[in-house]
Amino acid sequence: MRINPSILSADFANMTAELAKVETADMIHVDVMDSVFVPNLTFGLPVVENWRTVSKTPFDVHLMIDDPDQWAPKYAEKSEMVTFHVESASDPQRIIDRIRELGTRAGIAIKPGTPLEPYKELIHQLDQLLVMTVEPGFGGQKFMHEVLSKIRQAREIIDEENPSCYLQVDGGINSETIVLASEAGADTFVAGSAIFGAEDPEQAIHQLRVAASR
Repeated sequence: MRINPSILSADFANMTAELAKVETADMIHVDVMDSVFVPNLTFGLPVVENWRTVSKTPFDVHLMIDDPDQWAPKYAEKSEMVTFHVESASDPQRIIDRIRELGTRAGIAIKPGTPLEPYKELIHQLDQLLVMTVEPGFGGQKFMHEVLSKIRQAREIIDEENPSCYLQVDGGINSETIVLASEAGADTFVAGSAIFGAEDPEQAIHQLRVAASR
């Protein structure tokens, strides 16, 4: 069970210290938003490049942007995993190929209302499939229980097509919802406030991992 803290909930003014608090995490989840694909604006490539230099933990970049065809390869040069939304990609296959050419792992993300079937043929090439458990754009939202059926469906497809592909969930993950998502088949969990809002972020990571493993 992999735990990826979302720095969307971290203190941006003290990122070196914040990143040092979560070194036992599997990867750092970096939400890149452009205020076009989603109604929020976070940070761009220069900021991610800077944070990468002070983090000992691999980066899992989640692109919630309007033009992943152009930007995904640029972020791939500075991270270990790049996941982009198929809803905004003009050529998902081309993006996957380009990310992998750069030696970076590739993933696709889907919104709660996006069907899985049209993208089933991509699963065997992926390192990660991200099923959003909230509408993308803002942290601190409540977990959408109606997405559990989609997680189960994704688990079945991954087991058939590519068992080594991570099944990640992002949105409203805490000590209770992580159990539901894990039971549905997820194995990689993005958590923001549940980790960075805790008194001891390292202990919070451990507790979430234990809860998911049950």
